[in-house]
Amino acid sequence: MTHQKTILSNGIRIVSDHVPHVPSISLGIWVNAGSREETREENGISHFIEHMIFKGTRHRSPLQIAKELDAIGGLSNAFTGKETTCFHARILEKDFGKLVDILSDIFLNSTFSPEDLELERQVIFREINMVEDCPDDHVHELFSRFFWSNHAIGMPIMGTGQTVAGIRRENLLDYIGRFYVPDRILVAAAGNVSHQRLVSAFRPVLEPLEGEGPQPLDTVPKANAGSRAYVKDLEQVQICLGGEAPGLTGDRRFASAVFNTILGGNMSSRLFQEIREKRALAYGVYSFLSAYRDTGLLGVYTATDPGNVNAVLETIWSEIASIAKGGVSDTEVAEAKDHVTGGISLSSESVDGLMMRLARNEFVFGKYVGLEEIIANIERVTTEEVIRAAADIFQNGRNSLVTLGPFDESDLAEEGFPFHTCEPGISADRIGEMSSICNQ
Repeated sequence: MTHQKTILSNGIRIVSDHVPHVPSISLGIWVNAGSREETREENGISHFIEHMIFKGTRHRSPLQIAKELDAIGGLSNAFTGKETTCFHARILEKDFGKLVDILSDIFLNSTFSPEDLELERQVIFREINMVEDCPDDHVHELFSRFFWSNHAIGMPIMGTGQTVAGIRRENLLDYIGRFYVPDRILVAAAGNVSHQRLVSAFRPVLEPLEGEGPQPLDTVPKANAGSRAYVKDLEQVQICLGGEAPGLTGDRRFASAVFNTILGGNMSSRLFQEIREKRALAYGVYSFLSAYRDTGLLGVYTATDPGNVNAVLETIWSEIASIAKGGVSDTEVAEAKDHVTGGISLSSESVDGLMMRLARNEFVFGKYVGLEEIIANIERVTTEEVIRAAADIFQNGRNSLVTLGPFDESDLAEEGFPFHTCEPGISADRIGEMSSICNQ
């Protein structure tokens, strides 16, 4: 068995997958907390901490951290998600000890100096502005807000200009005190490192940590039904629509993955062939799955000229309705399953992918979940289950549509689409909380 797990006396978990034939190690320190744990007032604080972790410790300056990470020749980074935060790197086996020292130092000893905090605040403002300047990214963020209306899971991971401007050093330290605690911390590694070496390296530095995290207070998100147009002077109209899908533990998540592939998951998918190849209505179109611990979203994205919006929407809904009514063959399902399982198998060649799977499975299931088990579940999916998944996701009355560009709600065709409770168009320039302070 190459995968092993150790729980330190304070509750911190260490998981590993030993792959001796590769020269590298992927190592990450994870926190089971992301933007979903934030209040509306502190939205963006998890992402702010991710930035500040690299801005100096009691032992290293920001420049020293950068130089030492560069000197070991690996790839180091961090990311914040809706439900987790991760500080990770991939290095050669010979540099394992150095990486453990650096990662442990920035994770445990960051100073969060007021001077660096103010500088990094400006960097985050620029990052938020970059999203607004990229319409295809911006429409996804607007859609998430609208779809998960009134729930923290819909808030932007980076926060808004207003919330980021209000975050102070004491807020960062308070959040760390609440969530960077043993029962939420996990060390994961995959590659050319033994489990015993991993545990021996981290036990002395992490076992002294104390504290317990707060009990989860969030409720299960509920999807919002309706449509909203954000009017902005763009060449094309960005379109994002979707419905509520199973979460990471839902019984029907495997059928949803196969349905997603058939609908818009690759170049032979229904939407790519109909919208791009046959009708030339858009350059790019795809469907996507976003799964969380207790819910999920299956969405569709594309961009087209203003005059083609209704034709694109009609095509999307026609393909969805066709599948939901049984218009999908056993052959199409079998080919989609091959695509999904092939991608899963190929991901096992990456130590980064193995490390991230280890961590996410531990957080979600509390155990290792092998590729063979996942592939077997995909292969068991039936055509009837795919049909049911399409109906459950898109015929439940909880579908949402968001557009961004030169298109108003009044331009939306009245018949043929399931996006009820339409709301008046909003000028994108009036999304003040997203940008007004960022531009100061």
